[in-house]
Amino acid sequence: MSILKIYQYPDTVLRKKTQKITTFDNDLTQVVDDMVETMYDAPGVGLAAPQVGKSIRLIVVDTTEDKEGDKEHMVLINPEIIESEGSQIDEEGCLSVPELSANVKRYQKITVCFQDIQGNSHELSTEDRFAVILQHEIDHLNGILFIDHLSPLKRSMYKKKVKKWLEKK
Repeated sequence: MSILKIYQYPDTVLRKKTQKITTFDNDLTQVVDDMVETMYDAPGVGLAAPQVGKSIRLIVVDTTEDKEGDKEHMVLINPEIIESEGSQIDEEGCLSVPELSANVKRYQKITVCFQDIQGNSHELSTEDRFAVILQHEIDHLNGILFIDHLSPLKRSMYKKKVKKWLEKK
């Protein structure tokens, strides 16, 4: 396993549409293992393939309930939200959007269909914080960043901040 580079806004790979995964092999398993290691090293609670430069429909999310115990995660391949209801506002941050956190409006409850690492189909209904994490990561697969959900003013302020950082490099 190895730690992968996490791409940051405004890198163009974060805006690319991702390809559906059709081959479930050792290469895919290696990508998943590397993404899990990268997510925990960052540290983060979710990571989408575009964030590590791969334009495929793959996300990994932390499902650890006991913070003192072993880390647990879930792999969702080709995830799609098939049902949604309600709304909630929760604070979000992103490994690809450093030094910014903001309140984002999301669905309160969602149902997601996805495939596991063997290609088997599953459906998952969840709500509250885990629903927010899944929506955030699935957005990445569609070239959407959480800053796209912010007001034009907040987004503009962040873009100016990033521009200054890039000029200093």
